[in-house]
Amino acid sequence: MNRGSRNSGHRDAHGRRGGVNLPALRGHNEALVLDLLRGAGPAGLGRAELAARTGLTPQAVSKITARLGTDGLVAEAGRAASTGGKPPTLFRLVPDARHALGVHLDRDVLKAVRVDLAGRVVADSGGPLDFGAGPEAAVEAVVRAVSRLGDPYGPPLLGVGVAAPGPLDHRAGVMGRVTGFPSWKGFPLRGVLEGRLGLPVLLDKDTNAGAAAAAGAWLRATWPDAGSDADVAAVAAGMSAGAVAGAVAGDGLAGGGSHTCVYLHVGTGLGAGLWLGGGVYRGARSAAGEFGHQVLLLDGPPCRCGARGCVEVLCLEAVARGDLSGAARIVGEAAANLVALLDVDRVLLGGRVVASAPDVFVAGVGAVLAARALDPARPVVALAGAGVAEGAAEMALTSLFGREG
Repeated sequence: MNRGSRNSGHRDAHGRRGGVNLPALRGHNEALVLDLLRGAGPAGLGRAELAARTGLTPQAVSKITARLGTDGLVAEAGRAASTGGKPPTLFRLVPDARHALGVHLDRDVLKAVRVDLAGRVVADSGGPLDFGAGPEAAVEAVVRAVSRLGDPYGPPLLGVGVAAPGPLDHRAGVMGRVTGFPSWKGFPLRGVLEGRLGLPVLLDKDTNAGAAAAAGAWLRATWPDAGSDADVAAVAAGMSAGAVAGAVAGDGLAGGGSHTCVYLHVGTGLGAGLWLGGGVYRGARSAAGEFGHQVLLLDGPPCRCGARGCVEVLCLEAVARGDLSGAARIVGEAAANLVALLDVDRVLLGGRVVASAPDVFVAGVGAVLAARALDPARPVVALAGAGVAEGAAEMALTSLFGREG
């Protein structure tokens, strides 16, 4: 996993990473070059541009691209236009050189995907899951899903990203007291799966994986010339701890200012993933984003968390009686509280309930935010452009690109 090199190297005043000409940090420099090539897409980049963007010498870049070419990770992408001498060779990432897997453990369904290095889904699998049956049953389900998606003759797998209901300890890979499922508390899911699968495993909350995937899809679609800058790849991976300000222009992203969003997941439960400061915000104890358990109605119906009148129980009761418009308004009220606290640019909606009536939820949440807005520049409400399993797979790609998982 090369975890020790992830935070190596320096960042400039805008938070962009630079290379270092030290043999001990060869892994970091290779990851930096790969990250740039991922962002460049099929058009690729030349040695001179790679050197300029990384701060490495042209000789160092030549050695790195040669090594990466030997490993099958990089290939020539043709030649750039001549500026008077020999046209420079361009290099591109080879997406099928490695794959990664992403698994979404929902309370009643498991979804798994296999992605290439560009984050494109090349295979998927899914089926029912009884999360309440306990950790051992879920582990077996993950092992079966990985077996179905694995290809012994295909590209090597970098690892598996697993997204599960929270709370959980992202750093330790240990599950917390998942509401309604006490048997999961303290279960070392990451370690158990690594032992069973023989692959590196990263564990995070489903809403965090959803936030990473959604923010990446949003910024790819809205940044000018998004495919030309490597920091867009960092956003798609969703795991950069540093600022991405300055990635496209001046002191901010396209149009200026920092881009922030919340991802709201409405499925068998409600949760939020927070995209703040250029990355997923998890909190000191990995507990940020417990959106569903804010109380909207004092002395309201009991929630499975032990409180009364939580947004989750109110919303899911509305869904159960077929009142999707009412459910959307409830989510909107809770979202308005979150927006007032965090002043985010965008509210992105996902999850199976949203997918069942996307227009209803976008309109309903948007109407509440408009009614409660304290500032004319209220956040945009939109559908998330990618799913939780895809976000989990991106977590497993981060080691290759030197990003934090």
